Amino acid sequence: MRKTTFLLLVMHFMIPDTTYAQTQQDTLEIKQVALDYIESQHNMEPEQFERAAHPRMVKRTFWMNKKSKKEYLRETFTDAMILLAETYNQDGDGFPENPQKEVIILDIYDKTASVKLIADEWIDYMHIVKLNGQWQLVNVLWQFKDSTKH
Repeated sequence: MRKTTFLLLVMHFMIPDTTYAQTQQDTLEIKQVALDYIESQHNMEPEQFERAAHPRMVKRTFWMNKKSKKEYLRETFTDAMILLAETYNQDGDGFPENPQKEVIILDIYDKTASVKLIADEWIDYMHIVKLNGQWQLVNVLWQFKDSTKH
């Protein structure tokens, strides 16, 4: 009897909680948010960024103050990213001919997701939330692969 109870208990903890499991559609939509984020700059399509980001999205990185040589937290918001998408690649030299854009979903739970985007010179960690049936980017923490560029 003890053996059976023990086995049932072990099996209970081994079975994943599917109450909040994502669907295949969720996975596709989350990946598309990350791709819209980076491709909006490749393609100079601010509407593509607007589609991906919540209006109150915040993007952060560490930066170096050239005078004091101290690092600080630098923030960018949705409106600035929309402007960036309009202008960043206007000369066609902001990205390589075949840009890297690897999307790795780190975790999804119900209406929240954590995603890692590896794109050329950058690493972006993203928080994406499902609001009113739509996945939207709300937080980005990024850095250059070579952190001395900050």
